[in-house]
Amino acid sequence: MSLVTGKITGVSGNLIIVVVDGAITQNEVGYAVKGEQRLKAEVIRIQGNKAFLQVFESTKGLKIGDQVEFTGELLSVNLGPGLLEQIYDGLQNPLPKLAEKYGFFLPRGAVLEPLDQERTWAFTPSVNIGDKVRAGFYLGSVPETQFTHYIMVPFDVKGEWSVVETAPAGNYTVSQQIAVIQDERGNKRSLSMQFQWPVKLPIMAYKTKMMPKEPLVTKVRIIDTFFPVAKGGTYCVPGPFGAGKTVIQQITSRYADVDIVIIAACGERAGEIVETMREFPELTDPRTGRSLMERTIIIANTSSMPVAAREASVYTATTLGEYYRQMGLGVLLLADSTSRWAQAMRELSGRLEEIPGEEAFPDYLESRIAEFYERAGLVELHNGGRGSLTIGGTVSPAGGNFEEPVTQATLKVVGAFHGLSRDRANARRFPSIHPLDSWSRYSSAVPVDIVDYARDFLFRGTEVHQMMMVVGEDGTSLDDFIVYLKSEFVDAVYLQQNGFDPVDAATSPERQNYVSQLIHSLLRKKFEFSSKEDARSYFYDLRQKFIDWNYMEYGSEEFAVQEKLISGLIKG
Repeated sequence: MSLVTGKITGVSGNLIIVVVDGAITQNEVGYAVKGEQRLKAEVIRIQGNKAFLQVFESTKGLKIGDQVEFTGELLSVNLGPGLLEQIYDGLQNPLPKLAEKYGFFLPRGAVLEPLDQERTWAFTPSVNIGDKVRAGFYLGSVPETQFTHYIMVPFDVKGEWSVVETAPAGNYTVSQQIAVIQDERGNKRSLSMQFQWPVKLPIMAYKTKMMPKEPLVTKVRIIDTFFPVAKGGTYCVPGPFGAGKTVIQQITSRYADVDIVIIAACGERAGEIVETMREFPELTDPRTGRSLMERTIIIANTSSMPVAAREASVYTATTLGEYYRQMGLGVLLLADSTSRWAQAMRELSGRLEEIPGEEAFPDYLESRIAEFYERAGLVELHNGGRGSLTIGGTVSPAGGNFEEPVTQATLKVVGAFHGLSRDRANARRFPSIHPLDSWSRYSSAVPVDIVDYARDFLFRGTEVHQMMMVVGEDGTSLDDFIVYLKSEFVDAVYLQQNGFDPVDAATSPERQNYVSQLIHSLLRKKFEFSSKEDARSYFYDLRQKFIDWNYMEYGSEEFAVQEKLISGLIKG
């Protein structure tokens, strides 16, 4: 097939308009040629013989008449062993290797192979000649960090094929042949450990997709107990700057009950992304005691990078998550932040001169956000195994306004909403998830009657507090004051959690159940205090003992001694 080319007729920021000589497709990749530089671009609109392309680099120097070459391929990523521990940009360029080769200032058009082409992997075949395979079937496996990385039939294979050749066990690079398959017509295809897949097409090489029901344990008490997340589910964490989104993200990455963590740093400030890139390799994985990066992939695109690359980073991260889900693993994708992704869409929409929607966002904002979260899910594989991809996206609404379009569009499709509060963050109540504004459609590991009873006290306590702000403590009855003290007690000892303490940072489901039942008995108890001062003294003393208890190892002798003391104060 001959190469399709075109000539640039207009340049607007990262958007170029090209007159094409031949047939092209939507989302096809093209290269704007400028001397020896080849600037990668993607077709985002076709009108007759005109194509509109978003360039993933600076378009400085491009002019009318410059040539554009089209590849006939969609924007894709390389899938295969060696993805873990990597830090990529939105186009899957390995950033540490780019820095090693080019230094601090990258030339335009600089690209490197996403997977190490020279490293060998210990391949063990799992199929025999004559076996029937389909897309997503396992051909063999290699060890990758602490996991078994399954080598799969590429996802673009249609129908049933027969294995006609398979490599013996041994060491191979990702580009070497490890199998040959043949269809009913006799067409053969050589397979290696790596293959490509378009980032904007969901991977659907599984048997069926199921409703997410099993709780995803994050070991953050306010999340697991009050606003749980399910394996294969979706949730969002909107909040203003400084409310603690990054700390929640790191705690969730370390302690969540998942196998693989993928961080999509999309359009955040460069300093914040650099901090993430520096800290994650230093974080200790509580599972293994080794580096957390052994089961982590970071996709980094700062706010200073072109908007086109920012938009691509979200799709790249999702595709990598779906790939590891096909291996029967539990994957957690943390997108930070989807607001920057939406702003990139708004900027591109403006350059295309599309009719703007609310706050100048494109009319298709809601559908794009829905498509993104729809790629999460719990799936049953063809071999009977199960894999999950859980997606959690942070939202950065201007001024903490949850009524803005991105937050509202997200709330329509996610299963849990963890709204961060500026007031709680200023009061140093972390995690600053608001216990009354947040919600979840998933089931909690703690009995629902305990959760509902505690939330009811939080609502009532807030009402009493608001009344006290008007009439003062003296104008409040003793019974109402006790309700207020109980709600403050729940907030201080259970909703708040020290993310930097080695014990309190992660609370197991067993401990959450045990402690929540003890708190439940306190909330139901009828107290007879002679004065508000006696009530305050009792709850403040119990609260401090409870907080000290949170820092003790569950099941230790010290824990048991403190538990007896606290139980005596509650039941005595």
